Amino acid sequence: MEYATFVEHVRIDGERLASLGGDDPSAAIPSCPGWTMHDLVTHVAQVYEHKIACTELGEQPDPWPPAWPADRDDLVWLSDAHARLLAMFAAHKPTDPSATWWPPDQTVGFWARRMAQETAVHRVDAELAVGQPTPVDGDLALDGIDEVLTIMLAGDWSEAPDASTGQRVAIESGERRWIVTLASTEIEVVEDAGTADATIGGDPSNVLLWLWGRATDDRVTRSSDEDARLLRARLTLATQ
Repeated sequence: MEYATFVEHVRIDGERLASLGGDDPSAAIPSCPGWTMHDLVTHVAQVYEHKIACTELGEQPDPWPPAWPADRDDLVWLSDAHARLLAMFAAHKPTDPSATWWPPDQTVGFWARRMAQETAVHRVDAELAVGQPTPVDGDLALDGIDEVLTIMLAGDWSEAPDASTGQRVAIESGERRWIVTLASTEIEVVEDAGTADATIGGDPSNVLLWLWGRATDDRVTRSSDEDARLLRARLTLATQ
């Protein structure tokens, strides 16, 4: 997806989240057990502040987080941070440098993609709290599936091994297909049409939200509950 498209999704979903955040600050977020709407709104505001700081400083801010004003209004803070994040994206090209946690990509473009996905998922969290969930845009959801699988899930798991023995799970959505190989100490993700031991599929929004733990099992198709359970356990750790 284009940089401008990611930024536009940040704008739209951020505005939707803010529109719901003031309804009931104490409302429980069912997709984030233990969180209230207050927690969700302040979390997103802090995430935006962090990305702004990473770009302005050119390095990870340390210490983090700073001591935020205790009397700051949640929604005012979210709206202000959202506006400054959009201004930051408008002032930069996607190739401009910014400190990120993903070593291969230290650019503002990384944050545009990440914040589009972050905002979309948390917008759904807010909607679930008020009983009005709506889908994630299809193209954004497909990109988000790729992001969570190839950037967050794939790689070295030697510090958190489990009982996986090389199961190959296909994730299918839209016209795309990813093969996730679950070895005990490593996870490989490739996008191809190879063979798999199990398949998880469905509408892009439902698959993305399932991968992020925001959609129940009945929202996707699964050919193996056991392999889906193994994948879900790894995803829970990868997306914490």
